[in-house]
Amino acid sequence: MSKRNSQAAKNAARERLRLEREKQAQRAKIKRQVIVAASVVAVLAAAGGIGYAVVQANKPSYWEGLKGDKVVAPANTKGTDGTTVVIGKDTAKKTLKVYEDPRCPVCAAFEQTVGSTVKKDIDDGKYKIQYIGGTFLDGDSLSKGKIGSRGEGSKNATSAMGAALNVSPEAFLEYKTALYSKQWHPEETDDKFKSDDYLIKIANTVPALKNNTAFQTAVKKGTYDAWALAMSKTWDTNKDGVTGTPSFVMDGKTLTTSDPNQPWTVSEFNSAVNAALKA
Repeated sequence: MSKRNSQAAKNAARERLRLEREKQAQRAKIKRQVIVAASVVAVLAAAGGIGYAVVQANKPSYWEGLKGDKVVAPANTKGTDGTTVVIGKDTAKKTLKVYEDPRCPVCAAFEQTVGSTVKKDIDDGKYKIQYIGGTFLDGDSLSKGKIGSRGEGSKNATSAMGAALNVSPEAFLEYKTALYSKQWHPEETDDKFKSDDYLIKIANTVPALKNNTAFQTAVKKGTYDAWALAMSKTWDTNKDGVTGTPSFVMDGKTLTTSDPNQPWTVSEFNSAVNAALKA
């Protein structure tokens, strides 16, 4: 082989090596650009995710969003936002205020024990009742504009009771009895009343509400959700000094049992009511 051919071969080899290095350098550059771009996207995605999480965390809950909504009051109500619910004969001279929370286990015990007595008294015209429903077991304090974090069953059940009241006062009382019954009332820690389906299932045991399309639509659409909050605010801002449930007030005086730690019995209730009626 001539020296010339040998030199040419060397030059060709060096050129091939140079071109290969350039290709490798180009590939490395592209790889770095891809990595940088991916890192930027990841950072932006993380920032966006954090931003979204912050927005979601600060986003008001469904119930909080109702605080400024127009209240749709059920039929058979009166007063501001329809929060005055009085049931009974016009001939009854006195009114018994009944303060309850749908999730309250003591309210359930009272209704199961004394509820039928109260219903008979109303039917007999012995007195009217004014129902005031609270939702403090949900962790609410509507007087302070606060919707709590312990659940939504009290609010949802109150809304459903509004839908029952819109049907009739009788349907309201029967539905309230069903909600507090041993069969349907959940443990205080079980927020079962937040389920519309569960509330409708209970309503189907009440003749006036069974398969009642208007009632069921109102429950599912939350027609009386804002009313439930207005009712709860009425409970929070009551002038009777009531701070717990169940509580009963007649002529501004709270009815009590002979022993504050004793649950209501029919005898104790009759004694307290009769004394209040005579006062």
